[in-house]
Amino acid sequence: MYYLLPRLFGREQMYSIKLIEAHFWLATVGVVLYIAALWISGVTQGLMWRALNADGTLTYAFVEAVKATYPYHFVRLLGGLMYLSGMLLMAYNTFRTVAAGRAVDAKIPAIDASAHA
Repeated sequence: MYYLLPRLFGREQMYSIKLIEAHFWLATVGVVLYIAALWISGVTQGLMWRALNADGTLTYAFVEAVKATYPYHFVRLLGGLMYLSGMLLMAYNTFRTVAAGRAVDAKIPAIDASAHA
């Protein structure tokens, strides 16, 4: 998208290269935090649900397993907010690029029918 948009609207480059870099890092770190939090939370809950007492009953109640994952849900929220803020930066950068440019009619080379005969 960052390659295509400036060319579609007759610009040499996007409105801001620094915003592109900020978008990249916010989205990357946000996704990593989001995925890591979900993974660790899932492993934690799975291990708690598998834990059994000597008599075969569950060691932890369902609610205890959910409460144990609260910190990971907060990290997931942070990761999601970082990703969302990166997308908003991309939308702003796209808007400014499109607003400053003009749609360009690209010339499509004609096929010479006699050359294929």
